[in-house]
Amino acid sequence: MTSSRPTSALWRYFAGLAEYVFHAELGVVDPPLVDYVSGLLMRFVRCDTMHRVRNPTGQPLTEVAEMLAEANARIGNARRDVHRHIGDFTLFWAGVYPEMLRAKQAPESKDHFIDYCSQGKRAYLIASSIETDDERAAPADILERLSCDFDLCAYGLREVRREWERRDGESPQLLLG
Repeated sequence: MTSSRPTSALWRYFAGLAEYVFHAELGVVDPPLVDYVSGLLMRFVRCDTMHRVRNPTGQPLTEVAEMLAEANARIGNARRDVHRHIGDFTLFWAGVYPEMLRAKQAPESKDHFIDYCSQGKRAYLIASSIETDDERAAPADILERLSCDFDLCAYGLREVRREWERRDGESPQLLLG
C-alpha cells in the first residue's frame, strides 16, 4: 500500500474486497484503477458526498440530468470535477445497486431517458480531457480507463457487493477499528 491511501478499517475492507474481486476473480491487475474503485466506495459511504454537486442556490443535485446541466454551466477544474462526479455517481449506482436504477429512471424523474452507463462513460471521458493543475485530482489516464472499462468496473462493483453480502457478519470487529 502506498502512504497516500487512507488507513481506516473501512478502507482496508473495501480495498481488500475490490482487490480480491478485480485481481482474483476478474483478472484485472490494475492497482491504480482498483484503488480508484475502492476510493469511490469510501467516498460514497457518506450521502453528502454522493450529493455534493449543488446548483447555484445550494440545493444538492440528485439526478444525472441536473448534474449534466450544471457541468455544462461550469468551466475548467469545476467542470472536470462535476463530470468526474457524474461518472462516479453513475458507476456507483450501475455497479453497486443496479436494482435501484429502475426507481431512479421512473417516468416522473428527469433521469427517465438517461442511460447511466453511457452517461458515465461520457462523463469520465470528458473529465479526462480537461487539464488540471490540481495534484489531488484524479489522473486523466485513470478517468479515461474508467470510461473505456466502465462496464467491467460496474460488473466488478456488483461482484464486490456480492462478496460483502456473502461475508456479512463474518468479522464484525473489522469495521470498528
